[in-house]
Parts: sequence; structure tokens; C-alpha cells
Amino acid sequence: MQDLKEAGIRLLQMDVTDEASTSKGIREIMDTEKRIDVLVNNAGYGSYGSVENVPLSEAKYQFEVNVFGLARLSQAVLPYMRAQKSGLIINISSMAGKFGEPHGGWYHASKYAVEGLSDCMRMELKPFGIDVVIIEPGAIKTEWNKIAEDNLAKMSMDTAYRDSANSQIKRFESMYRHGSEPIVIAKAIAKAIGSKHPKTRYVAGKGARAILWAKKILPDKLFDKIVLKVME
Repeated sequence: MQDLKEAGIRLLQMDVTDEASTSKGIREIMDTEKRIDVLVNNAGYGSYGSVENVPLSEAKYQFEVNVFGLARLSQAVLPYMRAQKSGLIINISSMAGKFGEPHGGWYHASKYAVEGLSDCMRMELKPFGIDVVIIEPGAIKTEWNKIAEDNLAKMSMDTAYRDSANSQIKRFESMYRHGSEPIVIAKAIAKAIGSKHPKTRYVAGKGARAILWAKKILPDKLFDKIVLKVME
């Protein structure tokens, strides 16, 4: 992240799975800046593998990072936002928060949780002048896909799911090679921050709109059939 530092952004190390680390970070920001106007909950990774094979300890850690880390930071900043009667929390979800796919059970479940948690937060924080926005990225060229592919291979190569996992790894490689640049998500975040009345959800990135549209209009079993066919 040194390129951000060179651009004039102050870097602050924080582990979203550690309450002491997040509390220390928020206190440091408040001591320096005296207020927090925007929180972008972006930390997350993809834990892939069949529900049968992924250890529950790993499933719990997936939620610890993707869901409870988000909640932990939100809890830390909300007293300050309520005191100033304003604030914006932006939760980075995923198009994966709206549909399922083989081997992605714990990742998709975590993003479904982010969607539901965000909807509840949006309503309960409205009386305090605080907005909650969800960003739903599609395929973005980051290290996310390599981590997901490595996790899927690790969990699947010596199991009954090996062949379908190999097919999905190849699909990931192709899909993310042709994915969108991260700037499209940065622009969606900037649009939400700059809006007086931000939308509840912003969809951005390769494939997201088409997939979410198909999921919305197609019967579940037909959508399942299409997903399985793509993975062959």
C-alpha cells in the first residue's frame, strides 16, 4: 500500500479480526482527526471448497473476516457518528451475496450475511443521520481470485469434488483475467460518498449486472442449470 502513502494517504495497520487492534486504530484516528465521516468495510477473502470438506474452523474464520470484522469496525465508529449526527458506512459485499455456486458455500454465505446485516443497519441508523450503502462488485482484477483458487485446490484435490473444482478453477482464471480494473469499485464508492442521497446498492464490475439480472428473473432450478453448465 506504499503507493497510497506516496499519494498523501495516511496508512494505519489494523487487523479486523482483533478487537484490540481495531479499537486502537479508531482511537488513533479520533485523536488526530477528531471525527470519522466515512467507513469503508472492504476487508474480505474467498474461502472456497465444498461444504463437506471445508473445516468448520476455516468456515468460522471466513465469517470472522468477512462479517464480524465489518461489524466490529462498525461498532467502533458508530458512537462517534451518532454524536456528530452524520456518517456513511459503505459495506463491500459482492454479486456473490445474491446467488450460490458449487464450492463457494461459506464465501457466498458470508456475503449473504453482509447484505442482510447492511439492510438492518441502514434502517436502524437512519434516525441518527447515518447512511449505509452496499457495493456489489463483479469480477475485479485483484488478488482475490488467486486466493480463492488456491483455497479451492487445497480443499478439493484429494476429494470426490476434484474434477468439478478443477473446472471451476479454470473458469475463475478466465473470468478474472478478463475482469474489470479496481478503479470501477473506487468510482462507485466515490459516487456514494459524493451523493447527498446515496442509493442503497451500487453494482459494478464485469458480469455483475448480467448475473444479478438473470438471478432475479429466472426460476432457481434454471439458474442452477446455467451455473453448472458454465462450470463444465
